[in-house]
This record gives sequence, C-alpha cells and structure tokens, in this order.
Amino acid sequence: MAAEKSGCGKGCGDSGIHVDVKDYYSKVLKRSSDLKTNACVTPAQPIPAFIRQALKKVHPDVSDRYYGCGLVVPECLEGCRILDLGSGSGRDCYMLSQLVGEKGHVTGIDMTEDQLEVARKHVDYHMKEFGFKKPNVNFVQGLIEGLTEAGLEKNSFDIIISNCVVNLSPDKKRVLAEAYSVLKDGGELYFSDVYSSGRLTEEIKNHKVLWGECLGGALWWKDLLQLADEVGFSPPRLVTSKIITIENKELQAVLGDFKFVSATYRLFKVPKGNTKTCQVIYNGNITGVEESFLFDCHYTFKANKAVEVDGELATILTSTRFKEDFTCQPPGGPSALWSHAGEP
Repeated sequence: MAAEKSGCGKGCGDSGIHVDVKDYYSKVLKRSSDLKTNACVTPAQPIPAFIRQALKKVHPDVSDRYYGCGLVVPECLEGCRILDLGSGSGRDCYMLSQLVGEKGHVTGIDMTEDQLEVARKHVDYHMKEFGFKKPNVNFVQGLIEGLTEAGLEKNSFDIIISNCVVNLSPDKKRVLAEAYSVLKDGGELYFSDVYSSGRLTEEIKNHKVLWGECLGGALWWKDLLQLADEVGFSPPRLVTSKIITIENKELQAVLGDFKFVSATYRLFKVPKGNTKTCQVIYNGNITGVEESFLFDCHYTFKANKAVEVDGELATILTSTRFKEDFTCQPPGGPSALWSHAGEP
C-alpha cells in the first residue's frame, strides 16, 4: 500500500516542543520498556475481554511501540468514522478498525515519521488478519493542532480518540478547537490523558524528559473544563481515573508536591442549554456492554432500568450515536405524560 504524503501545510511548522517530542519518541524510545515513568502506560480501567481479543490480533511490532496511558475505546462503534490523534505506531487504530467493521473507517494522524512508518507497514497484514476485503484504516502525517491543514475535512468524523497525546501539545486549546471542527454534529471526543493537581512550574514545563514522559505538559484538570467550554464542547464528563506513581527519584525531585492522574474524559459536540430533566431507559443493544453501560463516573445504565438524568445528559443521549439505544420519557415515567397533557 502506498504511503500517504505529509499533510502538513502552511502554519503546520514544528515548534521547539514538537521537535523535542519527535526526537523523544523516535530516537530515545524504541519500545515501551524504555519509558522512565509509568505515566504513559498507566491504564485508567480494566480492559474488557472483547477488547483484549481485538488487541491480540495487532502485530507485535505495532504493540511494542505503544505508549498510551489509558483505554480509548468508546462504545457503539460499528460503522463509525474515527480519528485517532497522535496515533503513533497504530495500535489503537488497528484495534478500533476491527470494532467499526468494514463499513466504518479509522484514520490516524501523527507527526513522527518513524511511528508512521511502523503503522503503514502493517496495513495489509491487519486487513488479512481481520478478514477485510479492503483497508478501513489510513495514516496521515500532520500535527494535532492542524487537522484541517493536514487535509482532514470539517464535520467528517463521528468520534475522535486520543491516548496520552494531548499533553504533548504546546497549544491544547487549538487541539480541542481543531477536534471540534472536524467532528460531526453529535460527535464525541473521547480521550485519555495525564492531568496535574495544579498549574505546573516553568521548570517542569521546560524539562524535556518530563515532557516526553507525558508529565511536563499535563493540564491542570480545571483548565480542561475551561478550554472545553471556550471551544464549544459540552462539559467534560470524567469516565475513569487512576493515580500515576513516579518511581524515578531524580524526576520526582523536580516534580515536588505535584500529583498526576491518568484520566479518560468524554466531550460532545451537542447543543447547550437544555435544563429539562428526563428519564432514560437503556435498551441493552450496545456490543460489549449489553447488561450494564458505564457512561461516566456518575452514570452506569442497567439494561431496561429507568434512570433520571439532567438536561445536559439527556441532550447527549438523544442527539448523538446513542439515540437509538435509549428511550427518553418525562420524569416519573410514561404516566407523567398524562399529567402534562391533562387527564383524558
């Protein structure tokens, strides 16, 4: 399969941070065991059996170059168009390509030539392994701050994922804005990343190893809430989180009292302002979560059980890819319809 040309255009030049990150992930790191901390490989939640099966089909050369910090597998994927920000060697792309099926498609974007070479080299292998007649995955070279400049169309993706990459960007607001731009209405940004307990010092932010290890560029979690709102996303919904431990004494000395977590958030491109609560019932038809669907850390939907939700979540469940999987009714259930309309 022919390699795609670089999508970097005007305004897509490398900053000093981009150059440092490229060097770290191509020259310093050759495999995940080369990492100096566990920040980039700390999963925020257990991996379900059907995901483990999908990962087993990924070529070892691809998996060995994996540096993610969480599990980035949202639900209800069949037939979806997915974009992976900072796709690296392509592990998550190949795992997701199995889940979206032949009618879906996965695009990975990364700025590191060495990582893209590994990913592109194994396209034919994976399509044969999955039994697909034609590729449903491709890889584009570019910056996650410049998705449209890399040739990705606006309003073209159902879901965007990212696995421990946003923290590596020097302009996180632009990353979120670009993601919002290429998502379809009702689309979702579902991503795992590293977050700090406060705004980091300049010493930490300028430390090349800490930046490469996903710590130096970590956002204070409250800043994520503000940036998401400024860009237009719905308020970030925390799915899972896990404390990161720093065993390297030299790096711990630089970090001082700052604490870090690996966390998965979901952000949606949906209308804002709905304040009407409603009752929703999950129909149990989403693959892998038929009996129980953990939507975020506050809501787990049991199949065929009514749950009252606020207006914000009601909007998400009724205007995104989940709309066929939930029944929405007034608070109190179907009988409440009579109280709204008057007795017959």
